[in-house]
Amino acid sequence: MNHFRTHLGRTTLAMASATLVAGVSLAASADTLHPAIETLVEMGYPAPQEGELVHVPPTMADLEASDLHPETKKVIRRGYDLFTDTQQLRGQNVYNDMNCSSCHLGEGRQPFSAPVWAAAVTLPNYRGKNDHVNNLEERIAGCFAYSMNGVPPEYGSDDMLALTAYHQWLAKGAPMYPDQPIYGRGFPHPDRPDELSYENGEALYMENCAVCHSEDGSGYYQNGEYVFPPPWGDGSNNWGAGIVRVHTAAGFIKNNMPLGQPLSLSDQEAWDIAYYMSNQERPQDPRYTGDVAETLERFGPSFHRTSLYGQEGPDGNILADHANWGEKGEDVKPWNIGQPRFKDLED
Repeated sequence: MNHFRTHLGRTTLAMASATLVAGVSLAASADTLHPAIETLVEMGYPAPQEGELVHVPPTMADLEASDLHPETKKVIRRGYDLFTDTQQLRGQNVYNDMNCSSCHLGEGRQPFSAPVWAAAVTLPNYRGKNDHVNNLEERIAGCFAYSMNGVPPEYGSDDMLALTAYHQWLAKGAPMYPDQPIYGRGFPHPDRPDELSYENGEALYMENCAVCHSEDGSGYYQNGEYVFPPPWGDGSNNWGAGIVRVHTAAGFIKNNMPLGQPLSLSDQEAWDIAYYMSNQERPQDPRYTGDVAETLERFGPSFHRTSLYGQEGPDGNILADHANWGEKGEDVKPWNIGQPRFKDLED
């Protein structure tokens, strides 16, 4: 059994202790608060605001108890298996040490850890990162190209169908295109402090993070298999992944780290650690044009304006000024990058 997957299962927050029914969605009000959400609030997470959409995703146990066709259950189980152990696609679709569940904790169900069910009910929709309307498959493909530093499964393939089926299973009971804001969506970040400290971030990382992720950011391995993912370096996500943006990293750290101790860091500490980590190198953004300044100019407005891509690093070097593609090398190209859509539609 994958140790990393088991460890995350033990530390899933409220969702692990609140399996009541398969897929519960409701609008938050002063008189209704799901027990799973009550547990989150007791841990220090914000209570849902009046009118927010609160959804408790169904579990795999709920799947077994459901009336879905046995073949459908098999496909959803396959999607769950791929989501929690994406490393089985290493060298085919994945070229680093990440799983989907490395960022989307609690099997993709956990609020404030970018629960993935939200994508299933808000897509297709416009996405600024690639400047067109994306469906769920395309959104997952982006994670493979950037967060996995890899190459996505083909649209409509067995693996892509399984992953989308798992996302949609988690969304069971949630309304499509909800009018309300979604409680616990994404990695909500605290307000940015006036100043960020690389030195303080480094000290805090060594004190709070290195025990799991190593002092050099290479992650933690046991018996040849990785247990905790690398936050930077060749085994990590590339410069195009969402979490390289400092505010996204700060939100992830504040709400989820150290593992098992969420919300234990101050806002300043979370931001400083994120700033330190974001100053480290990683594989090149697959949108790289061959010139870091040109790439920054092209993709800065839609993405890199909140990352440190192309900025001066701690040693005076320009971050991402390299052609290092990590394990996949320069010959393996994600086929989904730079594919325009709907160009024939008139305004």
